[in-house]
Amino acid sequence: MDDIFYMKEAINEAKLARLEDEVPIGCVIVKDEKIIARSHNYTYKGKSALKHAEILAIDKASKYVGDFRLEDCTMYVTMEPCSMCAGAIINSRIKRLVIGLADVKRGACGSNTNITGDRSQLHYLDAEFGLMKEESLELLQNFFKKLRNKKKKDSCQ
Repeated sequence: MDDIFYMKEAINEAKLARLEDEVPIGCVIVKDEKIIARSHNYTYKGKSALKHAEILAIDKASKYVGDFRLEDCTMYVTMEPCSMCAGAIINSRIKRLVIGLADVKRGACGSNTNITGDRSQLHYLDAEFGLMKEESLELLQNFFKKLRNKKKKDSCQ
């Protein structure tokens, strides 16, 4: 499996989110070396806290395979999933999770808390961190810098 190729695809999804003024987080789900789902954050435009890249991708992948169980799938995501998304990852039984950037404030896959790695659960997995983290970090930093500059400009008018 070519992890770098799939993470680049997740980063492409994050770039699409940025173009839509969404927080640039992207996700792809792979089964049998084929991308079966891809998504990016859509919380602002979708006006829903549920429209995280991971949740949207899990929903698409489940429809693709015809089951909520994604047991033979790998998820690639540009930033560590939150607790809601980590719960969905566990409930969908994703086999492998590859993360670009850790989220020490809200991450729920090992850096702040570890929902996905909780051995008391029926299903658990150890997340793999750091693949293309610089690219993921740059997207987020540029997005929030642009947002701060816009707010500053708007407040001056």
